[in-house]
Formats: sequence, structure tokens, C-alpha cells
Amino acid sequence: MNIGDRIPEVLGTDQEGKEVRTSDYKGRKIALYFYPKDNTSGCTAEACSLRDGYSELQQAGYEVIGVSKDSAESHKGFIAKHSLPFRLIADTDTKLQQLFGVWAEKSLYGHKYMGTLRQTFLIDENGVIERILTKVDTSKSAAQILSR
Repeated sequence: MNIGDRIPEVLGTDQEGKEVRTSDYKGRKIALYFYPKDNTSGCTAEACSLRDGYSELQQAGYEVIGVSKDSAESHKGFIAKHSLPFRLIADTDTKLQQLFGVWAEKSLYGHKYMGTLRQTFLIDENGVIERILTKVDTSKSAAQILSR
């Protein structure tokens, strides 16, 4: 998905097994962030940055939704362990990640594999992508979203 594209109505299911719909956030902006894995150092730093900046993000009109390939059970534990105040989508089949173009070939020590690119999509009140953060600083994620 690109800037100017409207996101789909159904995004997936969250840590409680509840469907996440764009219409649930009507009139609010969404910071939809994709991350590789619960409880890894970078992903924890990013989630905690968003947690710590959550009130400022809400004051700026944003709701935060995280997405990874992890299961709902993994998300529940991640949320509890780090007191995260936002929903996490369990995209176990990577359909949402594929749609947004963040499920891609990666390389580690010469080994190629498929994985999640760390990106944040900023979506306006009408469900249209207005900005994409492709170089996310995990410890300053909330500040990056708030900077214009």
C-alpha cells in the first residue's frame, strides 16, 4: 500500500480474537505499525516507546495498532509484560503484511529468509494513508510519529 491508498475495512483479529475494523476508529487517525516479533529487543523498545508516548499520540488524534506474525496468545503475554495500552493484530498468515508490502525477503549473515519489515503507516481520519515511516528508530517511535 502507498500514500493516498485507503486501507481495508477489516484489518485482522487482535489479541482477544476480536475483529479489528477501520470503522472502529472513524474520526481518529491510526498509527499502524508492523514489527517482526514480540519480546525481542528492538520490538520491545518500539512498543515501549509507543506506550510511553501514548497519551501524546492520543492527544494528536492517533490510535496505535501493532501488527506481527505472532499469535494472539503471544500478543497477550507481550501486552501484559510491558503494560501496552493498544491492540496488537495477530497476522499469523501474513496476509495484512503482504497487503502493506512489509512481508519481504530479508538477509542475516548471508542467510535469506522471509520476514517483516519494520514500518509504520500513518492513516488519516478517513482511512487513507498519509505518511509511511520506513526508517523507524525503535526507541523514538512515538516522537517520529508526532514529528511533521
